[in-house]
Amino acid sequence: MSQKSTGSKKFHSGFVAIVGRPNVGKSTLINEMIGQKIAIMSDKAQTTRNKIHGVYTKENSQIVFLDTPGIHKPTSKLGDFMVKSAIGTLGEVDAALFLIDASEGIGGGDRFIIEALKKVKTPVFLIMNKIDKIHPELLLPLIVKYKDLHDWAEVIPISALQGNNINTLLEVLTGYLPEGPQYYPADQVTDHPEQFVCAELIREKILHSTREEIPHSIAVAIESMKAQENGVVNIGAIIYVERDSQKGIVIGKQGALLKEVGRQARRDIETLLGSRVFLELWVKVKKDWRNQERVLKDLGFRND
Repeated sequence: MSQKSTGSKKFHSGFVAIVGRPNVGKSTLINEMIGQKIAIMSDKAQTTRNKIHGVYTKENSQIVFLDTPGIHKPTSKLGDFMVKSAIGTLGEVDAALFLIDASEGIGGGDRFIIEALKKVKTPVFLIMNKIDKIHPELLLPLIVKYKDLHDWAEVIPISALQGNNINTLLEVLTGYLPEGPQYYPADQVTDHPEQFVCAELIREKILHSTREEIPHSIAVAIESMKAQENGVVNIGAIIYVERDSQKGIVIGKQGALLKEVGRQARRDIETLLGSRVFLELWVKVKKDWRNQERVLKDLGFRND
């Protein structure tokens, strides 16, 4: 693709990874930056499993964001995939955003990630999220502590949830991008197929509705997706769990929980597609799927 130029200004573009411990707000940040929900949001840790590509486009620039899984100590093949995916991303980008939870201070997980970031040759930003949760006087001492650990290209405090300082982050980040092409159309916000985003929206609703034992045992696969002549999009999706007891939890008493999941997911999917949606959900048991490499590949978890 040839390099794009608008007027006398040259076009700048690049790929930027967002890394950090689980549950520091990476998905919330990427959704806020591109102005649309494409990444799953949950207060439960380690819910992002694939590298989500979000696309932010302005007149003279385009940033492709990779929202990586939270880096953590893996306890399954799925967890191992998630960590390798996150760390592997660092060698593929023009810049990296290290997102931390300013309200929690420095932890062992942060130090582990910083050691990995020291090997990165591209600019690394320290993004201090959730500043709305701490007293302003505590922010400067925390910045000093983090500056002692690494030579950051920039240090930017933000609140992804409230949108504080997001525009500043985008403006400063754009200044670090090289001249390059426009990789995606201006109106495209992700490179994932619609089926992937639909599956993630369904999984998000399940995470919001179930107990702690469920989150990492859930996978969603879109089995069918077809637009009818009347404009309604028919979607069939299978929700996979690992145990029979989990199937009962997801379905709920007299199917109440599954119906509510379907109602909430359908609303978000209709917003995504701009069409009316008929959504059918089925729950199936696939025992210990997180440790079966063949099943993981079938569900889209790949390291290649």
